[in-house]
Amino acid sequence: MRYENLNTAATVSSFKDLRKWRQERSRKMKTKDFSYTVPCAAPDIAYLHQNAEQPSLTWIGHSTFLIQMSGLNIVTDPVWANQLAMQKRLTPPGIAIADMPPIDVVLISHSHYDHLHIGSLKRLTSSKTLIVPVGLASKMHRKGFSSVIELNWWESATIGGVKFTFVPSQHWTRRTLTDTNSSHWGGYVIEPAERAEANIASPSSLENTGYNSRPFVNASPTLYFAGDSGYFDGFKTIGGHFDIDVALMPIGAYDPEWFMGTQHVTPEEALQAFMDIGAQYFVPMHYGSFRLADDTPREALDRLHADQARLALDESRVVVLPHGETWRLNGGQSVPSTGPMPKSE
Repeated sequence: MRYENLNTAATVSSFKDLRKWRQERSRKMKTKDFSYTVPCAAPDIAYLHQNAEQPSLTWIGHSTFLIQMSGLNIVTDPVWANQLAMQKRLTPPGIAIADMPPIDVVLISHSHYDHLHIGSLKRLTSSKTLIVPVGLASKMHRKGFSSVIELNWWESATIGGVKFTFVPSQHWTRRTLTDTNSSHWGGYVIEPAERAEANIASPSSLENTGYNSRPFVNASPTLYFAGDSGYFDGFKTIGGHFDIDVALMPIGAYDPEWFMGTQHVTPEEALQAFMDIGAQYFVPMHYGSFRLADDTPREALDRLHADQARLALDESRVVVLPHGETWRLNGGQSVPSTGPMPKSE
């Protein structure tokens, strides 16, 4: 079976387009400045290993987050690889994989190599449950993973008091020359089960005084992990179904827009998607780890902040995390973004 986007006209670019981009890139990349790197915080490993109460969010890099909620340790799109194809990692992961706490749930948005790295997945400890898009479970079983839940768009699974709903995105998949779109793609809404059942909305303060004091969200936050996506009307639909507190949104790998536009949002489109879903806070991701396209991490952030100013969005609503910082979503102090970064393995 081959899967499609809601907008069936949003298809993957042709090999002719790919060759054209590669030719352009060989010239353009000579003028690009990759000297800016995402700041690294010293992760609070002890806290992350003992925390079973507070909801928290830690950016490890690219689309990989450690989310702690209702006593569960949840990882999104695990990639600790030092290199993908010919592209070396630009900065180390925020937490070395050997320092990760035991993982209960892994969320896979789609099967591209920068979102699903089998070597990283196998090194995450404990008897984790994988939640994957429809069409991907058989591959994960073949790779040796026994606990796999496969979801189609709008289907949900509840594990240990947390409800995970797989929601649409506009993208595509391929790992080999013959498996294009043989599994689906999407994002996840992550919410405490009791809040989902009661449909409770909790107010958020809009205060932010820097890395050392992040905003209070609430004690039972709902998070949206967008995975990879071009801009589409589905963001509005997702916002109509859920009361989202924190949106983890991609902002990188958009240049050149003529080639990437259907599959990756620009920073401006990411902000529009954030407003479409009605979330309180925006956390940018999918930038700063690998040179997947022609944009640099600094360009992505500059465009994000410029459009935030144009839209007159309160500064506190866009939370730019360094790698390794833990944002305690119920108002606890964050880990300061200073000090050396432990070396990843």
